[in-house]
Amino acid sequence: MEISCKDFKVGRCEGQKVVDGETMPLVLQPLEPNKSETKSLLSALKQNKDWFEQVLIRNSAVLLRGFEVKNAEDFNDIIEAFGWDDIRYIGPAPRTHVYKRVWTANEGPLSEFIYYHHEMVLIKECPKKVVLFCEIPPPEGGETPFVPSFRVTERMLEEFPEAVEEVEAKGLRYTFTALSKDDTSSMRGRGWEDAFGTSDKAEAERRAKALGMDMEWLPSGGVKTVLGPRSLTKVFDGRKGRRMWFNTVVGMHGKESSSAMLADGTEIPETFVKRCEQIIEEESIQFKWEKGDVLFLDNMALLHGRRPSLPPRKVLVATCK
Repeated sequence: MEISCKDFKVGRCEGQKVVDGETMPLVLQPLEPNKSETKSLLSALKQNKDWFEQVLIRNSAVLLRGFEVKNAEDFNDIIEAFGWDDIRYIGPAPRTHVYKRVWTANEGPLSEFIYYHHEMVLIKECPKKVVLFCEIPPPEGGETPFVPSFRVTERMLEEFPEAVEEVEAKGLRYTFTALSKDDTSSMRGRGWEDAFGTSDKAEAERRAKALGMDMEWLPSGGVKTVLGPRSLTKVFDGRKGRRMWFNTVVGMHGKESSSAMLADGTEIPETFVKRCEQIIEEESIQFKWEKGDVLFLDNMALLHGRRPSLPPRKVLVATCK
């Protein structure tokens, strides 16, 4: 498929990589300086919706840079230009609704690293696209690194072929403990009442069951959610038959508030988890945020995270089916 489009100029950014012949992220810029206003951008996106979606699936990450995207309202207009359905975020990250389909990204302390993950990877229906908008770039750090998921699978199969297939055959079981109320001092501090949109335990259980999870209530008023069995890898249509590392083993294994183990209750070997963590970091791609950047991620193909940063940093997010 041709990358060029009459309404965009292909650019470059620091940290860009070519992976299996694909540029990540693909940078799209205004054709001319007088075409940088949001109105021109929205017109170009509406006229090239199918092309843009094909490019996103091909390159996994597309960065709009150099356009005059100023605020949540502009960002929401970009999201709505595509006609993609919204999907409600379910997960542990504390977030605040900003405007229509726009939310804050994880509001946990900027000093903490948010580990690589596919958004809502453990939920039955997760977003196909995660879109991020940088309203205020941090003075230092704060990148949103991402990782081509198929590369992790390839390398883990090279080093742990038998272990990978054993985990795949048995499946994975996860647990996560959540408080009743939100705790914004933690990057995983979202309370179950906020997460499920109710303070009624019976209703929360019903909603959890619909999402594919069980709940165990704790004396403190918190809850332990149990999810499983879940697969280690997945193959999605339109992505060259690549086997994606579609799990959150490293992010949840052996943590204070979470666990990851085989579905039969046996432990995952520490060497397996540690080496996977190293491989994910080695395969990561990152660039420095600039004011007005809009980053589209194919959530089926990429893990993403957040580097620690100095304040201020304001990145907004929308998740789409």
